[in-house]
Amino acid sequence: MAINLELPEKLNSTIERAHLAAEHIFRPISRKYDLAEHEYPVELDELGKLAKQSRGQERSGDAAASDEGTVNGANLRSVLNARELSWGDVGLMLSIPGQGLGNAAIAAVANEEQLERFADVWAAMAITEPGFGSDSAAVTTAAVLDGDEYVINGEKIFVTAGSRADHVVVWATLDKSLGRAAIKSFVVPLDAAGVAVVRLEHKLGIKSSDTAVVRFEDVRVPAGNLLGSPEIDVKKGFGGVMQTFDNTRPMVAAMAVGVGRAALEEMRRMLSEAGHEVDYDKPAAAQHVAVAEFIRLESDWEASWLLTLRAAWMADNKEPNSLEASMSKAKAGRTVTDVTNKAVEIGGTGAYAESELLEKWARDSKILDIFEGTQQIQQLIIARRILGRSSADLK
Repeated sequence: MAINLELPEKLNSTIERAHLAAEHIFRPISRKYDLAEHEYPVELDELGKLAKQSRGQERSGDAAASDEGTVNGANLRSVLNARELSWGDVGLMLSIPGQGLGNAAIAAVANEEQLERFADVWAAMAITEPGFGSDSAAVTTAAVLDGDEYVINGEKIFVTAGSRADHVVVWATLDKSLGRAAIKSFVVPLDAAGVAVVRLEHKLGIKSSDTAVVRFEDVRVPAGNLLGSPEIDVKKGFGGVMQTFDNTRPMVAAMAVGVGRAALEEMRRMLSEAGHEVDYDKPAAAQHVAVAEFIRLESDWEASWLLTLRAAWMADNKEPNSLEASMSKAKAGRTVTDVTNKAVEIGGTGAYAESELLEKWARDSKILDIFEGTQQIQQLIIARRILGRSSADLK
């Protein structure tokens, strides 16, 4: 199959709706909720209802949609939506009811019955623990089968939307002695007995999005809330739950692309005001140094977006995209921090002040190079895939 880089017309409405929300809802309240950390953005409630309605319509459409064997479905729509909304405010984008990172996990590994049952939940994602960061295989949270229920015990940190969502997808091990193959993901209602939000973190950026520590003490969930297969396949290893990242990493890359575009637009405006126009017909070296930097950053940004499109397209077309998902996340995460920091540098004291959104975008961008796997982890995954090495061979 070949990828056509011209976006299908059926997705124009998704882009237009998201951009209007970013421009008219997100940007006007962006500074307000950056300053009022942990305060819930009530302005998003109506947006959440509209998003729920459109998801229902899109599920019906995607079931029938295909064009000459090529599918442009939920993953492509998700990255377009994330790009446009993050152009407005990435923290608010992460706070829209019904659109948690856990929802992407459900979409990645749930069976048909689970997809239907959890279609309308707002699911946060709980992976990281106090004892580990990027090594997801080091999960110690345990799930023990007791009759027709699993009993979950453990503590998770850095749970995005952990105090606002109604469910959380929890990574837990069925048997620590069997290693990463025994790690499964469970859909847990946040109002279940034994679930406690211990605290909310104070952060550098995305302050409008809550980041919680969640503790699980003898929490009981139905066996049917284990996503995918309950079988422990030591030969297959970590594959099941790791499919989650194949969906979420392109989405995080798209968030980075959205923030990066906002910063590039502002940088171009500043250059124009200073009398430095960008001339693509003239060699970069023959232009003002700030213009040359802009051209370099814009090309990196374009590469980030093309990698993101490829990873999402492959997911929609059921092609293995682990390598491409990591490539998009690595490139976009590095580029957005580069773009926003350079924009603050070029803007000087004005860009560093709270009178502009540039300083906020610089703070917000850093997490996009960290969560869903750091820059270093992405490069390690890419190296393993290209060299054909296992995680045991290349650490």
